[in-house]
Amino acid sequence: MTATSPAAGAANDPLRTGHYRSFLGKTWALTKPYWQSEEKWQAWGLLLVIIALSLGGVYLSVWFNQWYNDFYNTLQNKDAPGFWLQISRFCPVALIYIVVAVANYYLSSMLQIRWRRWLTDVYFERWLKGRAYYLLEVSRDDTDNPDQRIAEDIDSFTTSTLSISLGLLSNLVSLFSFVFILWGLSGPLSFTVAGHAVSIPGYMVWVALLYAIAGSWLTHRVGRKLIKLNFDQQRYEANMRFAMVRARENSERIALYQGEEQEQRNLRQRFHAVWSNFWSIMRVQKNLTAFTSAYGQIAIIFPLVVAAPRYFGGAIQLGGLMQISSAFGQVQGALSWLVDSYSALARWRSVVDRLTTFNDRLDSIDALHQHSNRTQLQQGGGISIRDTQLRLPNEKVLLNIASLTLEPGQHTLINAPSGSGKSVLLRMLAGIWPWWTGQVQRPENVMFLPQLPYLPIDTLRQALAYPQAAEDFDDQRYQQVLQLCKLEPFIGMLDESRHWAQSMSPGEQQRVAIARALLKKPQWLFLDEATSALDIGSEQQLYQVLRQQLPDTTLVSIAHRTTLRAFHQQEWQLAEGRLQAIEPQALPV
Repeated sequence: MTATSPAAGAANDPLRTGHYRSFLGKTWALTKPYWQSEEKWQAWGLLLVIIALSLGGVYLSVWFNQWYNDFYNTLQNKDAPGFWLQISRFCPVALIYIVVAVANYYLSSMLQIRWRRWLTDVYFERWLKGRAYYLLEVSRDDTDNPDQRIAEDIDSFTTSTLSISLGLLSNLVSLFSFVFILWGLSGPLSFTVAGHAVSIPGYMVWVALLYAIAGSWLTHRVGRKLIKLNFDQQRYEANMRFAMVRARENSERIALYQGEEQEQRNLRQRFHAVWSNFWSIMRVQKNLTAFTSAYGQIAIIFPLVVAAPRYFGGAIQLGGLMQISSAFGQVQGALSWLVDSYSALARWRSVVDRLTTFNDRLDSIDALHQHSNRTQLQQGGGISIRDTQLRLPNEKVLLNIASLTLEPGQHTLINAPSGSGKSVLLRMLAGIWPWWTGQVQRPENVMFLPQLPYLPIDTLRQALAYPQAAEDFDDQRYQQVLQLCKLEPFIGMLDESRHWAQSMSPGEQQRVAIARALLKKPQWLFLDEATSALDIGSEQQLYQVLRQQLPDTTLVSIAHRTTLRAFHQQEWQLAEGRLQAIEPQALPV
């Protein structure tokens, strides 16, 4: 099999973010793939409609601003017919505004969930493809909780990116729409400095600009710590959830050890990190809220105070004063977008950083994936290993194999002490262990049974057929393999969906794995202490079943018990990091 180069794999990766250094570059790297994907036309269509609705909302705000002038002037003039006329004008426009707001929310939510679905599928593929999920764990990588990043961070990213981007666009349009209104309404500010007359046209615009700049700078100074604190909070929350799930998955073992107090200490320690970091967020958020609340309250009366001299001087009426106040609020609000959105921006930044670091680690895993696919596969024949060195992720040499050949039909037992590398040898042959060099050839139709089998939370029928579809085998075949493996009590449970790893004993789980092998009938079957939870009699019975039911299957067993020699023609022993053949001691089966 020809392996794809890491460079080629990287070029086809839609979510490579490693070469982006700036925050906007990272955000663009995460955003761009969806808008260039097979869903781009639907996505762009929805986005354009949403933008049109947002612009329509801005237009309605401009209309309301003009309406304030007319409405408050009728109040000042005590014009009752004019008052009711303005009310009649307001009601239908208000109804349109509500419809636009609801449609905007609905379509934005539709676009967000479609984007999240697409991005989640991409991350599922990246995480599972090339066994990145396995390599992240076995390499003891510091990338925390990939499940949380896919489940929550993607949701936060799509929601925040849309809301912040559309909010920024809406504020920019509002700014350009109302700045001209405010410029015309505010008029010039005239005063004398050192005997020189000074006139500042559209002075309310400059006041709003200075007010927003000062507020934005102070907001960043107060709240900039939130970015890292939010990043850490997501990690601490995910660590605590993972610890709770792990305790639930291992509930029986914990109960047998009576380890409740230790687990409670561990969980408290996890929660202490959540609690401590949350207090830090609270302190920063308290200061930020205090400032932004004061900033927002002052913004209500600030334009009235600044425009009051012109009102009391008779230059403008009450309607004009209220229109100035409304226009100033719109301009100042648009300019103060950073102030109002700082907390959301901090959370968004932390989510982008978490997804980017996850992407970077997946990119680095690509190179390891190429190494894990260097085994040459062939249609049939035996297994050949030449000049091969197996290492641990820390580059420590674990095993050297100068030459090893396994012929079809020649059942082989590998005997070795724990920690000598025998399981790593099988992982290398399976193509999931990338830390090795040498030459390896093996057939394609092979099957590996680990010591602890994986049983999905599904029907027993699907657990037996895994990873194939349950429909690939008929009821008669399922019943037959269950009988052969002494699992008769489970025949009536084929269509029951359970957490079988908790419902079955370790010995029963290993019997299910043997039954799975009987269903699939591989050419080669590797058993890594796959019967260690059974007594000697049951173990020998299952090996007899394998030899009788799978006459064309070659067995390669890793085990400690010498009683299994009777089912193998040759035996290899691991000693001092090397594989050595020992004299055959097979007994008749």
